[in-house]
Amino acid sequence: MVAGAGVSGAAAARVLRDLGARVVVADSSDERAEPLRADGFDVRDLDAPLEDTSLVVTSPGWRPTAPLLAAAAAHGVEVWGEVELAWRLGEERGHAAPWLALTGTNGKTTTVRMLEQILTAAGLRAVATGNVGLPVLDAVLAPEPYDVLAVELSSFQLHWSSSLRPAAAAVLNVADDHTDWHGSFSEYALAKARVWGGPVSVGNADDEVTRTLLNRAPGRRVTFTLQAPREGELGVVRV
Repeated sequence: MVAGAGVSGAAAARVLRDLGARVVVADSSDERAEPLRADGFDVRDLDAPLEDTSLVVTSPGWRPTAPLLAAAAAHGVEVWGEVELAWRLGEERGHAAPWLALTGTNGKTTTVRMLEQILTAAGLRAVATGNVGLPVLDAVLAPEPYDVLAVELSSFQLHWSSSLRPAAAAVLNVADDHTDWHGSFSEYALAKARVWGGPVSVGNADDEVTRTLLNRAPGRRVTFTLQAPREGELGVVRV
């Protein structure tokens, strides 16, 4: 079942159907549902029963407390976001492009666009994807594979990503935001920290929350600062 018929939900539904899955889409909006119905999908209201449902793929804006997602949890049905789906499909392909992922309360889009340009200037076939740019499923399943993906991830997307292991991942900063969705600032911060799962974890040494979270991150830990760097740190030396 795909929860939500928006851009990411529609992309997930089409990918899953192409892979041979029997897909039901749940959405209350006729405007969003009609294009999928015209494309042959079974689109139902949000109270669609979960019988015979083996997986729910949710749109990132859906809160964990949404009745359909709460019902999935109660019935032991696993819930993924479209980022988790994309990651797993990439892993199954075996030759998927490495992910350079980043998140933060502020500056995500500017930084991921800059990263895309750096990678492109280095001669790599790269693209900004995730929470900006090309949809992440399209990037992972592109007919002509990318060399590397610059992936912006929101706290919503990270909440539903359990197996994500980017080649390197950065947290730019963590400020009070989206606590209504996550339930508390602590849960919001922990969602941001889920971006760190691979061999290199990068964090902002000038941001107290990020610095504290980084102390528990796996892999090699790298910090950056706008001050003079210490040993093993990236920073700015003014001369």
